[in-house]
Amino acid sequence: MAHVVIFTRRDRGALPSLELLEHRVTTLPGTAEAVAHAPAGDVLVVDGAVELASAKALCRLLDRDATPVLLVLSEGGFAAVSAEWGVTDIVLDSAGPAELEARIRLAASARTEAKPIVASGLSIDEASYQARVDGRPVDLTYKEFELLRFLAAHPLRVFTREQLLSEVWGYDYFGGTRTVDVHVRRLRAKLGDLEGLIGTVRGVGYRFDLETA
Repeated sequence: MAHVVIFTRRDRGALPSLELLEHRVTTLPGTAEAVAHAPAGDVLVVDGAVELASAKALCRLLDRDATPVLLVLSEGGFAAVSAEWGVTDIVLDSAGPAELEARIRLAASARTEAKPIVASGLSIDEASYQARVDGRPVDLTYKEFELLRFLAAHPLRVFTREQLLSEVWGYDYFGGTRTVDVHVRRLRAKLGDLEGLIGTVRGVGYRFDLETA
């Protein structure tokens, strides 16, 4: 059982499914003052489904290195989030109990220090949510970074689009598999000469290749 601390501006709970789980929950206002006086928790949850701007400011106040931060969003909020928010993971406010439990466990396990992933001129630092190509920072959205990180963490393993949707976007994501193709195309464009690191396996899906031509 984890101690989950939620920062929200809503009168009702940010995650209704959390009431069905057995975690200890502390709900606080989504303000800087509440952050300053918040109790220690295993996972910090910021409710961004209603006010994205205030949620971003709140996320940047939190010490992600000390405690993992889970960001709650509505379906349309993903496009606004980037790596600079400094969150550990994102979950939809409509997520079911099983999805939410998995996200909390994954976030709690992120306390362990992650080593940078390095391959063929690309480095991925999970602690700072920063990717670099030959030392040059690459400007990635949150989901672009998560997709790149996931593929790079499993080199040469082939994933179908459905598997990537499940692992990166979550079980409750309602978009189609075309979302994966769009993000892969954007990632390749941003990787430039290293675009070949994300390989296509025709008729199956994608994989991370350790070397490029």
